[in-house]
Amino acid sequence: MSTPERSASGYAWWGVLVLALSAFIFNTTEFVPVALLSAIGDSLQMKATDVGLMLTIYAWTVAVASLPLMLLTRHIERRKLLTGVFGLFIASHILTGVAWNFPVLVAGRIGIACAHAIFWSISVSLVVRLAPPGQKSRALGMLGMGTSIAMVAGIPLGRVIGETLGWRETFLAIAAAAAATLLMLRFALPKLESQQAGSFKSLPVLFKKPMLVSLYLITVLVVCAHFTSYTYIEPFIHHVGRESNDRITYLLILFGAAGIPAAIGFNRVFPQRPEQFLRASVFAICVCLLVLFPCALNIVTLSVHTAVWGGAVVCFGLAMQAWVLRLAPDAADLAVSIYSGLYNVGIGAGALLGNHIANDFGIAWLGTFGGVAGGLGAVVCALALRLYGSHHPPIDKDAHAMH
Repeated sequence: MSTPERSASGYAWWGVLVLALSAFIFNTTEFVPVALLSAIGDSLQMKATDVGLMLTIYAWTVAVASLPLMLLTRHIERRKLLTGVFGLFIASHILTGVAWNFPVLVAGRIGIACAHAIFWSISVSLVVRLAPPGQKSRALGMLGMGTSIAMVAGIPLGRVIGETLGWRETFLAIAAAAAATLLMLRFALPKLESQQAGSFKSLPVLFKKPMLVSLYLITVLVVCAHFTSYTYIEPFIHHVGRESNDRITYLLILFGAAGIPAAIGFNRVFPQRPEQFLRASVFAICVCLLVLFPCALNIVTLSVHTAVWGGAVVCFGLAMQAWVLRLAPDAADLAVSIYSGLYNVGIGAGALLGNHIANDFGIAWLGTFGGVAGGLGAVVCALALRLYGSHHPPIDKDAHAMH
């Protein structure tokens, strides 16, 4: 016989699962253009590397909009807010799917980016609130699993749909999936009044925390390094590795699949060793970028490299979110909103840097330049953890305070 507590716990996990599904959809649409650059470029008579600037525009829209939109909506009940977010998300995908030129395509992507900005500002703290006591890391791991599965299934599936039916149909299919998810959200989520969102008054307090400021700097450097290469991974594998379209799809699946054991490992290892976990993930990303070119010359080494790289990126994202929550429990939405904005500054900077590297030096140099930026992030990470890392309580000790 189930107890009321167990029933409530089960209901809470349904909410976490639907938010993880939402994360899957939002991450699929953010990065699916990576798998469709050539198709979009051919359709609009543009170079694939120039179409990649669409990711910069998207990311920098998120970066600029995250904090203002979070503060503008901070008093809105969360289920109602998510309904509006998904409405904007669906309408913008329809516009993207029927876009007749690049400016209209960008306009649709800007609408999606605004929805993205609000979703990622509130979703991390929502899964923590919904999770049963002491299960914060598990809930964050499930949200990370949604991100990983987007890489495993969403992006390659988007590529398959794009190659079979056309890239426009990929975005229309995402709109349909979002509509179904919206219905699930309405049933699975209870009413959730805004809590611990923070305000403008919280900003000076947050920026007086040296470890939090260090994390924000690490985010920009490491994410920029990663997306210098990852944004153009499809043309990179095609031109440098000389691989077929089927193998490119396989490698994209492998990149995302590696995130699933990474998310499980995060749940088991991070609460006990948060400093070592973060340091290792940053170092692994840096090394993967530096050895990208030699590994791309053989499908076996490229497969191993891709698996390590994909797992390290997921570990990095989960660890950073957990650290941000740990350092700002009283202004969680605000702190995560700033993190999300800066993450997208890194994405946009990486896509722009990668575009210049590919055009000025050649696409084979993407990993080398990205590795240098990643190395700066690794140095900042090591110094920050050495100076400030041990001054804070373990990640799960503040779990109850987040409810």
